[in-house]
Amino acid sequence: MSEAPRRISVEQIARAARQIDPVFLHSPQFTSEPLSEVTGARVILKDETQNPIRSFKGRGAVFFIDELRDPPSRVVCGSAGNFGQALAYAAARRGIGCDVFAATTANPLKIERMRVLGATVHLVGADFDAAKDAGRAYAARLGAPFIEDGREVRISEGAGSTGVELLDPTTGPDIVVAPLGNGALLAGLGAWIRHMRPATRVVGVCSATAPATERSWRAGRRIVTEQAPTIADGIAVRVPIQEALDDLAAVVDEIVLVTDAELVRAMRFVHAAHRLTLEPAGAAGVAALMAERIDCRGASVATLLTGGNVTPEQHALWLA
Repeated sequence: MSEAPRRISVEQIARAARQIDPVFLHSPQFTSEPLSEVTGARVILKDETQNPIRSFKGRGAVFFIDELRDPPSRVVCGSAGNFGQALAYAAARRGIGCDVFAATTANPLKIERMRVLGATVHLVGADFDAAKDAGRAYAARLGAPFIEDGREVRISEGAGSTGVELLDPTTGPDIVVAPLGNGALLAGLGAWIRHMRPATRVVGVCSATAPATERSWRAGRRIVTEQAPTIADGIAVRVPIQEALDDLAAVVDEIVLVTDAELVRAMRFVHAAHRLTLEPAGAAGVAALMAERIDCRGASVATLLTGGNVTPEQHALWLA
């Protein structure tokens, strides 16, 4: 694990960190004394919720769209909600239409936000991967590109810009922890870390009831599960993306699992300690640290708070 995956360019990550829409760059990062006390580590939190779509996804979507040499009139994607918001935002900046396919069970707040940002939203299928299949078929009929988070290398490179901001090459953290769904964030972030500070351990966090990516990484081959029944819709993956798995194999040291109860505990802790509202997937890194899935005592650890889109009903259920 000494080199970045060949398809991801650290030069492109550095360029993304310079040219992405500034509204997504330089997100707040700070040492959390309460979490450090609980874990026995020095814990740095990087808050990716303070932007127009309340998640890190804008970085990759904007970089991908801005790098298109011959932009199409429309783009299509499947999304649990945050990537759909990001692609709608990025496409609108370039005058490109955007169709997003989401599950019939998708977060209502994310659906509303996708529409506000200009997307045409199609609610199809029982889960995220079923919605993606429908979107892929629709794009083929329409003759439009289907944009898949985790497959498109520019999306991973844009997400990797988080690492440029997080990592000090001389005094950077010993461990970096990030939520893991389709893998664009961890692949880009991990590529930058491998290049700049190879001794830093890179750890991904999946849901215990949506373990397809974790199982695939361990087996060295793609493993598809029948269900992904987790409250963490942002990492509820049944069908991993092979290109992302190849990227992750080159940069990830460990992948751990957390339960839904542990995700809620982490959300409540961050809300109480820092008055930040996180969605379940956004709190996955904190959940892994609090549940002692990672040996980090005495170490310097950084984790990303990757999303904060919760409905009023979810807020009342999990955070009130």
